[in-house]
Amino acid sequence: MDERIVLMDDKTCHPVPRDEETLVVRSIREMPPAHYTFKINSFSLLSTMLTRIGEEKHESDSFEAGGYLWRLSLYPYGRKERNADGYISLYLVIAETNTLPLGWEVNVIFKLFVYDQIQDKYLTFQADKGRVNRFHGMKTECGFAQLLSLNTFNNASNGYLIDDSCIFGAEVFVVKCTGKGECVSMVTLPDDNIFTWKIENFSTLFDEKYLSEAFTSGEHIWKLSINPRGVSNHRGEYLALNIHLVDHIPLPPGRKLYVEYRLCIRDQIHGQHEELTDNSWFAATVKSWTYKKFLLMTALLDPSRGFLLNDTLIVEGQIKVVSVVRNFS
Repeated sequence: MDERIVLMDDKTCHPVPRDEETLVVRSIREMPPAHYTFKINSFSLLSTMLTRIGEEKHESDSFEAGGYLWRLSLYPYGRKERNADGYISLYLVIAETNTLPLGWEVNVIFKLFVYDQIQDKYLTFQADKGRVNRFHGMKTECGFAQLLSLNTFNNASNGYLIDDSCIFGAEVFVVKCTGKGECVSMVTLPDDNIFTWKIENFSTLFDEKYLSEAFTSGEHIWKLSINPRGVSNHRGEYLALNIHLVDHIPLPPGRKLYVEYRLCIRDQIHGQHEELTDNSWFAATVKSWTYKKFLLMTALLDPSRGFLLNDTLIVEGQIKVVSVVRNFS
């Protein structure tokens, strides 16, 4: 069951605009309250005793949740000033506020509970839309004036009051602002931010891979590499070109570095370069990207194409856009 009813008692918590209704969500669950269970035996005798001594409510002992002390405040015949005659009223109260610093404020999301002893389930009450409730010096309690009607509560077939015994409960989750966070920005780097790698005596390169010197761009360290004879199924058919992130301090686990980059093999005669611009992401576990078919070997070795001049190959790498994360606290 998930049911919305009008909440009539919020004057002790956030003020409610007159043209709006504040709702409370009721639902049923099997799990007991996480933070406190408040059992009352001889409920009728307790209610009668409170009336005789002129008390309207009974408060539980204090319990700890989220680093603060709390109590449950029960009104067996309803809280009169909240127009709750004929209802059970139940409130969460912050306790021992005299120990809190001047100007204290506590923000919480909480649920209150009534136990159905027949179904072995809990009827829960929570402010609608997961609203955060603000406690401070002028507002030390929040709750539900019309929690349950006395007719419903006293009817044994509903399971809330059995053999004059009943059980209430509370879950209190304190919302603490740590001030920690991050700002992600996409930064466009200058157009002249180009790394040039001149590879001489290309025809004498017989190793599988050759790495460039490191270069710094966008606050990170990079290298380029080539496979002069190609890789895997394209060996002997294409030259492969790779880009590597080689930061000395690895990225934090789970963080992705988004990058737009340009890779190029220069045509040293006609200026008709072989180049691409791509977008990729890097991470602690993804440190390089490979372009297995970057340049056809026949084009590379064709003297008229200008890629090899005086047995020299010129490769360029350019980081164009990079994501930058700034942590703050």
